[in-house]
Amino acid sequence: MIAAPAAVAAPAEPPPPPVVVGGERLGLPGAQVSPLAGAPALPGDLTGQSWIVADAASGEVLASSNAHLRLAPASTLKILFADTVLPKFDRETVHKVAPEEIQGIGAGSSLVGIKEDLDYKVEDLWRGVFLSSGNDAVHVLSHMNGGLQRTVTEMQARAEALQARDTKVVSPDGYDSDGQVSSAYDLTLFARAGLRNPDFRMYCATRDAMFPGAVDKNTGQRGSFGIANTDRLLGKYPGLIGVKNGFTTNAGSTFVGAAERGGRTLLVTVMHPSSYQKVYDETAALLDWGFAAAGKVTPVGKLVEEGEVLAPAPTGQAGGTAGAPAPPPHPAPSAAEPAAPAPAAARADGGGGELGPAGWVAVGLALAAGGAGVLLLLSRRRAGG
Repeated sequence: MIAAPAAVAAPAEPPPPPVVVGGERLGLPGAQVSPLAGAPALPGDLTGQSWIVADAASGEVLASSNAHLRLAPASTLKILFADTVLPKFDRETVHKVAPEEIQGIGAGSSLVGIKEDLDYKVEDLWRGVFLSSGNDAVHVLSHMNGGLQRTVTEMQARAEALQARDTKVVSPDGYDSDGQVSSAYDLTLFARAGLRNPDFRMYCATRDAMFPGAVDKNTGQRGSFGIANTDRLLGKYPGLIGVKNGFTTNAGSTFVGAAERGGRTLLVTVMHPSSYQKVYDETAALLDWGFAAAGKVTPVGKLVEEGEVLAPAPTGQAGGTAGAPAPPPHPAPSAAEPAAPAPAAARADGGGGELGPAGWVAVGLALAAGGAGVLLLLSRRRAGG
């Protein structure tokens, strides 16, 4: 009598693919758009490595390209900084700047011109962040918030709460730092959340302001100086609300803009175009396209809401590392592909080298016929031969 072989554990099922936040098409490489009749063509000659056009109210993504590509964000990361810290302090609060609060700022940083041992209102500090992109203002507010590292930790937690999974925060001001990345999709989430805060909306829309200066040694009076928003579209593009621009050596140019027209607010993010000016030109072109295309395209994805439960999707998450594109979707079997193997219960081979019931019936018949060769074959099979 031949003993039945020992049971062999079934092979482990592969883990399900990660969810693409906002919809599977946002995880695909290249431009994604679904035009309907009468829809305008996308602008030509777009050079941004990643961009997105979305409706701020509905969250519908009208078009995108490499939306989840992880790239250095530059000062557009200050949007997340504001989302995290701005609600914590009353804008009339006065803070005296200690010397250590404006030390350790990265070389070449943009500064608003904060001086140690002087008082500043919180609203002045936020104007320094939004208008001058001042890393000194970010550092002072971070120290007020408990320090740089605590602020970085809270920013990362805020990003995760917003389901911005492409973002890794290293410095609160967006200064070039190893491993610090975000995506056009995530930056758009941050901008949408920020614009729901009236103070955020006010600061990002401010074109110019007076900023407190140093104390005149002769008169003892404190002076002031003018600062202007570095957003080159503000005041030039019709209906532009603002939001934030950025530029660093590693990131190149980045920009997140919001504009309103005919009761509709659109958000556009452009990352890493071919030149500094292109980031503004391409943002304006995509805003023009978005307003013309609204209602004439099928959305290719959506901006998720905070706390929204994400359903599994059949594609991989975009951008595993900085600059890495999304993996291609898992293709569905085509008619030309061979049929999948029969389930284990219907096969003579039970899977994993174990004979199923039909296999043992075949062995029994062979033995009854004096098939000694089958025994040898069976012995080799069980040994993995």
